[in-house]
Parts: sequence; structure tokens; C-alpha cells
Amino acid sequence: MLTVTPLTAFNDNYIWALQTSQNHGAYVVDPGDANVVIDFLKTNQLPLLGVLITHHHHDHTGGIAQLLQHYGIDTPVYGPQIENINGVNQPVSATKSVLLKNIDLNAEIIEVPGHTLGHVAYLIDNILFCGDTLFSAGCGRLFEGTATQMQQSLALLSDLPESTKVYCTHEYTLANLAFANVVEPNNAELIRYTQQAQQLRANKKPTLPSSIGVEKAINPFLRTHTQVLQKTISEQFQQPINNSAKTFALLRKWKDNF
Repeated sequence: MLTVTPLTAFNDNYIWALQTSQNHGAYVVDPGDANVVIDFLKTNQLPLLGVLITHHHHDHTGGIAQLLQHYGIDTPVYGPQIENINGVNQPVSATKSVLLKNIDLNAEIIEVPGHTLGHVAYLIDNILFCGDTLFSAGCGRLFEGTATQMQQSLALLSDLPESTKVYCTHEYTLANLAFANVVEPNNAELIRYTQQAQQLRANKKPTLPSSIGVEKAINPFLRTHTQVLQKTISEQFQQPINNSAKTFALLRKWKDNF
């Protein structure tokens, strides 16, 4: 049995801690802040078994050096091969399955360029750790990749089973939903999900995890193939649009300035 615990960091980051009933200890995903991780492990009397990194941005990698200093340089740290991240000693690229050291879990590595060129996601059982690629009701900004790359990456993720749980790294849901409701105001599932997310945040609870099925129903960046989205983008930018790629690129541009 796999348990995932959110560790809050900075203003809106989540560092995800993974534990299994078979192994004593935890993996952490994207530890931008080492102290948050050390405090959690110390409180629960757990060793650090390993680290998963999705991409090179400092709010995802800033704690690696301190964690290796604290728990030992032999601690396995997985991360995207092409990004040459300091402290990553288990570089990964797209592969069907990698057996994570010390915890006996298989992780499928999915290359998802767009936010950064080397961004990867980790699929463990039905749990997806997708960093800053797919957010609930949104997607990451295009700092290094193109709109085409991001759309292709999101298509890979949207092809996963709808029950797949989505663990991204930021609590951006309400801000993303504000935009999504402008883009598609008559989406009943989106309205319902917005109310649910607002209630969770009012109670100081995470809106995550989401699921692939939910995101396909409410996330405008996974819905650019629909006539509704294409019509909205055509009207917003006052130009005829009848394909998903152009819709996606303009939708991302709109969100950047929203």
C-alpha cells in the first residue's frame, strides 16, 4: 500500500512524501526546501529512502544538497538526464519502468517537455507525479519548450487511465479555475469542481490530488479539441480557428496575461 503525504513549502509548493507499508522510510518528490523534509522525517522517525526530481527549477531542487549532506551522499536521487541537475545520481529518461532503490516501487518515466525541456513525470501504480506540467485546471508556463511540445506532453498524460491520481507541485487550483470559468462558463463539471475546490481551501485543505478523468472534464488545456473551446478562442482573438494546436497556443497566451 502506497501512502502520499503533502508537505507544504514556500507559498504554494507541495513536497510529496511517499511511504509503503513494506518499507520503513520515505521518498520525497521535488524537495525545494530541505528543512520541511527533515522536520517531517524527524517527527515521524523515518529515514530518507530517496528523492524524485521532475525538473531543474530551484523550488523543486533547492533542498537536494542539504538532504544528501544530512542523510548521506548515497541516497538515490532520480532526475531528468538531460538537465544535469546537481545532486542527481540516478539520471532517467523515458522508459517503461525503473525500480526505485530502497523502496521496491516501479516508476514509469514519462518525458513531458514544455515547462522545461527535460521535464519528466513519474507514474507509480495509479499515481502521477507531474511537477509543473499538468496542474489542476491548468498547465505550466512555457519557459523553455514550445506550445506544441506542451500539448504533446499533456496528450501523453491525458491518455493515462482516468482513475490516475494527479499530484502536481503547486496549489494553483483556485487561480486556474478562475481562468477556466471565464474560458468555459457553462461547463457543469467545472462549476461543481470549482465549488468543491473553494470549500477545500476554505478548510485549509489541499485541492490535490486531482485525477486524469476530472482534468479531462474541467481543464481547458486538455479540452482544446472541443468546438466550445475553439469558438471561445476564435472570439477572444478575433480570428477563425478550427484546430486544437492553434487553440492551445492562444489559450496559453491568454492565460499568461490573465
